[in-house]
Amino acid sequence: MAVSCVRRVWNAKRGAPAREVGDNMIFITLWTFRQKATKEMLAESVQLAEQLPQEGIEIIGNYWTLGKCDLVTIAEAKNEQTFMNALLRYGHIFATETLVALSREDAIKLVQ
Repeated sequence: MAVSCVRRVWNAKRGAPAREVGDNMIFITLWTFRQKATKEMLAESVQLAEQLPQEGIEIIGNYWTLGKCDLVTIAEAKNEQTFMNALLRYGHIFATETLVALSREDAIKLVQ
């Protein structure tokens, strides 16, 4: 079960130092293309991403990376099921690994 409390998340996209995300959970997803990326694959992934806000998922940031994975996404959603349902639609394009992120303060509360 996820910790339900206010988390502060860096919001570089809007230039604000931090923002409140309420009871939503933070997900960090590492994406790796299953095969060499094509224009069609990229267009389909953009089209799928445009559906996310209607499902209650907000993308905080997308980053292309060098190294083991091709992209990193930081997103928020109300729960694991909501996020997982959306993520499954990308399975034919990407292999993914998703981490649930907690603020330092929330993690300390769990340990105490």
